[in-house]
Amino acid sequence: MSDTKARAVDTGLIRELALLLDETGLTEIEVGAGEGRIRIARQAPAQMTAPQMLFQAPAAAAAPAAAAPAAPVAADPASHPGAVPSPMVGTVYLAPEPGAPAFVAEGQSVREGQTLLIIEAMKVMNHIRAPRSGTVSRLLVQNGQPVEFGEPLAIIE
Repeated sequence: MSDTKARAVDTGLIRELALLLDETGLTEIEVGAGEGRIRIARQAPAQMTAPQMLFQAPAAAAAPAAAAPAAPVAADPASHPGAVPSPMVGTVYLAPEPGAPAFVAEGQSVREGQTLLIIEAMKVMNHIRAPRSGTVSRLLVQNGQPVEFGEPLAIIE
């Protein structure tokens, strides 16, 4: 009977991890406790569905940027000295709740420690705070967008 109960717990965890893969756009996740480990990975066909949608927008944005002579600097916001990188993998939320005003907007002045946005990771809401005072010159993410570790979220000048 304990084997059946353990399988039920594992099945629930597997379902939760599979949903997390869908929500975040990750391709693989592994969780371990004690001697037990669970690894979930997507196959190549399933992997191609979400990343294609994620990468189409940056590719479309990069095409016009390549046509403009001054745009290559803006094409790589991660190298900007004022870039605020994502400290984790998760889903971005620009407001504290649906229908509420955004934490910040482009052109807005912010102070060090002020909340810029939220990243949800494993059902935990993580406030991402401004690492320095300045003006938000660009928000590089959209509400509900999945982000990767190190991906630039905003530029503060």
